[in-house]
Amino acid sequence: MMSVATGSPILHDIDNLVGFLKRGRGQQDSDYSHLELIERRKRRNIIETTTNEEARFADEEKSRSSGVRFGYLHKGLGLNHDEIDRLRNDNTNILLLHHKKLHLVLDLDHTLLNSTFLDNMSPDEQYLKTQTQSDHSLQHVHIVNTPGTQLMTKFRPYIMTFLMQASQMFELSIYTMGSRDYTLEMAKLLDPRNQIFGGRVISRSESTKEDRKGLDVLLARDSAVLILDDTKDVWTVDNQDNVIIMPRYHFFRSSCQQFGLSSKPYSELKTDECDRYGGAYLANVLQLLRHVHSIFFNEVEIQGWDLIDRDVRLVLKILQKEVLKGCKIVFSHVFPSNVQADTHPLWKMAEQLGAICSTQVDPTVTHVVAADARTQKSRWAVEEGKFLVNPQWIHTANFMWQKQPEDSFPCHYQH
Repeated sequence: MMSVATGSPILHDIDNLVGFLKRGRGQQDSDYSHLELIERRKRRNIIETTTNEEARFADEEKSRSSGVRFGYLHKGLGLNHDEIDRLRNDNTNILLLHHKKLHLVLDLDHTLLNSTFLDNMSPDEQYLKTQTQSDHSLQHVHIVNTPGTQLMTKFRPYIMTFLMQASQMFELSIYTMGSRDYTLEMAKLLDPRNQIFGGRVISRSESTKEDRKGLDVLLARDSAVLILDDTKDVWTVDNQDNVIIMPRYHFFRSSCQQFGLSSKPYSELKTDECDRYGGAYLANVLQLLRHVHSIFFNEVEIQGWDLIDRDVRLVLKILQKEVLKGCKIVFSHVFPSNVQADTHPLWKMAEQLGAICSTQVDPTVTHVVAADARTQKSRWAVEEGKFLVNPQWIHTANFMWQKQPEDSFPCHYQH
């Protein structure tokens, strides 16, 4: 079994990376390597000089300053744009052609796990500090020490199986807007032997934008990258088509409060998350990833595309369009009166899932999505034998990537 950390020969260790950079620059072994230049510049001040050697130092420093820092791979590592493009192409081509792998970028908080400060835990959560996991039947609860504070972290159900099986199809990376210290601690918990992530652990310190994530810090072509996150909004617009949305994982009370949820958290119920079918959300998304992987490497061949020219984002869109294909939806009392219907996120979501949306009822309508069963359109749906569902039917189809049974999402009378 090959781990992801050994899946990309170019990036497996820093010696391979340095050698690759040297070959790309046409340097011999006796020349200064890229990393040696960085260290040399740390040891001495830059001075004006007319020698060819000093001119080369200045040219390379200028080139690096206009590129991107990749310190998460190796401390002080900077790459100019030509080197980045070359590494992205070669790394992706090797993964596609020799290992049959794509790239998968994983968010941490609310996607793979949930954390809270020990000081913020409610009285009904205190048992987690003292009882063993066998006492409360909750798996993967950890107390973590980070600089200046203590945290408790709970892994999402099915996480370890998910990581191991996903790593057979993808090169995995972590990318979170958390601090570097926190991110590294979480990576150690998830991958104590560093066999899954192989050092590809990115925090807000490495992000090139203060409040956004972007694939510019990943040595992979965007067309071969999938992202698993609880929100698209944190990603740059150019990368939002790569994102698979996960429902947020709220285990602790502080997490529920952060998002304005009044329901009792799993921690206080002494239970854990499962989807409406009793399974784990990560198991469902793993099934989706297998499907995407299979289509990308196998079924797309009938289109006549070369492997290195395929775009996984197109596969996502094709699968997404199949979810509500054949459904024609009319909304009733779902959108604010001052909002144009076709601009509302739920309308757009339904269209992305392959549904046709309309503002008027007619015989071709299959579903009425309503917030209240007493509306005129709701009554019409009942009279005409159409499906009447609440808006969560669309949201859940979006998370689960499959059409949901309508009777699980009844529309009730609102008082």
